[in-house]
Amino acid sequence: MHEPRNRSIRPECLMPYSDTWPTPTGDEVAEVVRLTGFSGSQTAKAVGLQKNGSRTVRKWIGEEAEIPYAVWALLCHFAGLGEIWTGNVKLPNGDDLNDPH
Repeated sequence: MHEPRNRSIRPECLMPYSDTWPTPTGDEVAEVVRLTGFSGSQTAKAVGLQKNGSRTVRKWIGEEAEIPYAVWALLCHFAGLGEIWTGNVKLPNGDDLNDPH
């Protein structure tokens, strides 16, 4: 599986969906998949992809296709980052994204 060059995830990718939500980069997708502990095929099954599911995951990581927000949100939840669709987000370091302290 793709090894991310930049292991950070932009905070704006961890926000509830809006028309201005930025699609995560392939490195961001790879990092969230890494945080889940899933393989590519496990990732595909976890988000309900059927035939060629692991190929679709590779396309997201390779930036050949954009990951849908709903799938991204599920992967973030599985990775322990919180329920981003509600605005309740935990960063990989354990900090709350919305806590000003």
